Amino acid sequence: MTASVTAIVESMAAAWNAGDMQRVLVLAAQVSDAETDNEAFLALLGMAQQQTGEYPRAAQTFERLTRIQPDIPAWWNNLGEACRQAGDLPAAERALSEARSLAPGDAEVHYNLGLLYIQQQRWSLARGMLLDAVRLAPRFVEARLEAAHACHVCGDIEGEEAMLEGAVDWPPQPSGQALVLASILSALGRLEIALKVLAQARLPDGPAAHAMQLRITAQRVALYERNNLVDEARRELQPLSLGTLDALAAGEINARIDVWRAHAVMAMREHRPADAAALHRRVLEVAKDPETVASAAFGLASALDRQAHYREAWNALEVAHAAQMEIARQAAPELSTANGQPLPMVTRSVDAQAYATWKPVAGPSMPQSPVFVIGFPRSGTTLLEQMLDAHPDFRSMDERGYVYQLIERMEHAGQRYPADLANLTQEETDQLRAVYRRLVGQTLPELGQRRLVDKNPLNMLCLPMILRLFPDACIVLCIRHPCDVLLSCSMQAFRSPAFRTMCASLPRLARGYTEAFTQCCRHLEVFKPRVLEWRYESVVADLDAAVARLGDFLEVGNASSMSRFAENARRKQFIATPSYAQVTQPLHTAAVGRWKHYREPFELVLPTLRPWLDRFGYQE
Repeated sequence: MTASVTAIVESMAAAWNAGDMQRVLVLAAQVSDAETDNEAFLALLGMAQQQTGEYPRAAQTFERLTRIQPDIPAWWNNLGEACRQAGDLPAAERALSEARSLAPGDAEVHYNLGLLYIQQQRWSLARGMLLDAVRLAPRFVEARLEAAHACHVCGDIEGEEAMLEGAVDWPPQPSGQALVLASILSALGRLEIALKVLAQARLPDGPAAHAMQLRITAQRVALYERNNLVDEARRELQPLSLGTLDALAAGEINARIDVWRAHAVMAMREHRPADAAALHRRVLEVAKDPETVASAAFGLASALDRQAHYREAWNALEVAHAAQMEIARQAAPELSTANGQPLPMVTRSVDAQAYATWKPVAGPSMPQSPVFVIGFPRSGTTLLEQMLDAHPDFRSMDERGYVYQLIERMEHAGQRYPADLANLTQEETDQLRAVYRRLVGQTLPELGQRRLVDKNPLNMLCLPMILRLFPDACIVLCIRHPCDVLLSCSMQAFRSPAFRTMCASLPRLARGYTEAFTQCCRHLEVFKPRVLEWRYESVVADLDAAVARLGDFLEVGNASSMSRFAENARRKQFIATPSYAQVTQPLHTAAVGRWKHYREPFELVLPTLRPWLDRFGYQE
């Protein structure tokens, strides 16, 4: 390299360190083609091209570097990132995979591969790669954020929470990442931290700042509404008129979508379903990604159902479920096949002969045991949970998968579930209960002497574990007309990939319902626990009688406060189920027999459900 080129490269480095990318490019233009195989020169040129958005040129520059020095992982990493940003995703994957093979311990390479997989909507691969990045660099905040995002889409709530530990102290995020982070925090019930993230978001330069500010305001509307703070949501919505969208550039689609959705959610809160439907249709006209399509289609279906446009509502649901299946194929491909089993626990059973071999172990008394609220989702479990939580002697913790975590702990220790429950010693059952209580304590540190309410509908599939640890526990089995249950499930945008796939069609959902109740009822016959059948229709028909019956079952002297569940739910604000808005309102009978409006699609599954209609005493 000549002295003049050396001087130019030194000047380029100085300009780079000063943040003057354009100066780097101007200086680079002074070097002739014959002198451009210099590593330092090409590295500075490629990075400056990348920083100024010249991604195809940056890719060409880094590709030259990989030919000159193919054993340097940094060049492959930079090439992969430039290709990703240029939109050449296959080339990006090839380059980043080569970088990873050369530097398997480099967290940044894993992070960039994770970003690529997110861009490709390959959520399961993204989750694994980003969790590896965090494992290699635990303080890598950007990796933790994107790993939480991937866990969120994949339904890994525990991973999501682990990745967001300490998020309250993270530095301000660029506005795009701040929107993602706030959305995830909101889904976990962390409203204050989510609002702080939005307040500190770093806006882009230039005209894009206005569009991003609209998106942030729209998300605040959604956050407040999701936490049942409707007055605050209305206040945020006031300056966010639909007319403000007229000044946006044509390409600012995301800002338009976010503002339309904010207005739609408030239109439904204010009983204006026609307005909500029109707004959701606007979103569907421009939406590209399946998450946005699914959300808008579910919203449209709900608005149309409210207007008694049932055939159109069902058509919207089919659009929503097709989009959700597209997501599920990437997040959990093993579940999206025709033979995929979204409820693998249905095969884990204990028969009477096996139960007779269980070694006797002592457990806590009924008052010292949790109350387990179980039943197929959308059977009224959230309503019952809020009723119990309204009583001063009880405390609920929303839906937690702690029983499932105990099963995983057994299996990680080399024990088979449920077969090896038979041989658990007193010490081992005590240890498992201690783990359960430690998990509960992280969620409810203020539980004290109050009785825990563990409401997780699909704990109905874990009765062997529950009754091994808490043999005297009260179990409340929520029952509702099977067709109303399936309709309500079909109308929900579940986060869990398992439920996204199971709800994709009525036949698949009916099969899941049958398998779940078959296993649950078999276990109730084997174990004969303290169980109360809690029928949704009876509760809405005569709340006082239902409360009295519940109080007697739980041996509560005065259960009258349970009738004031709606007040309690409004005080709680965040409720981690799709029923978060309904349980803040008084009971009504509108949801009873709702499935009859959709009888035509249900004709296909009535033969599957008929045994359960007969068993529970329901009419078609």
